[in-house]
Amino acid sequence: MTIKVGDKLPAGTLTHMTKDGPQKISAGQLFGGKKVVVFSVPGAFTPTCDAKHLPGFVQHADELKAKGVDTIACMAVNDVFVMNAWGKHSNVGEKVLMLADGNGEYSKALGLELDATGFGMGMRGKRFAIVADDGVVSHLFVEGPGEFKVSSAEHVLGQL
Repeated sequence: MTIKVGDKLPAGTLTHMTKDGPQKISAGQLFGGKKVVVFSVPGAFTPTCDAKHLPGFVQHADELKAKGVDTIACMAVNDVFVMNAWGKHSNVGEKVLMLADGNGEYSKALGLELDATGFGMGMRGKRFAIVADDGVVSHLFVEGPGEFKVSSAEHVLGQL
């Protein structure tokens, strides 16, 4: 079942890179007691994700934080090393937390998995953005196939 506005985000674990190496972060740690924008891309370094989606959130990070957002996180069904390399390549610094959903388990728990086997990419996550307040979905923006409109940083910012 797909997550919807008003739902509590499911339990699960993602991975991010720290100075001490890969570290797990639970959904409770990520979302608990905070306002979080998490956006998902079908794949690191893929054209729209790399040229528009991630850069928009980096560019508008200060404006999002001025609207009360504590954490901006980018999630993809990629391994933590790819997500770390993409973050460095895109100069995200401390603005965006790069999260690996390595096996797609969290995307599936959200009901937002994407079968990209036809493109040789296996199972991925759909392109979406979620705004959560203390682990409860306040805004949900899921893109249609091949679209990039409602999950952009500009659209999310306009809804806050």
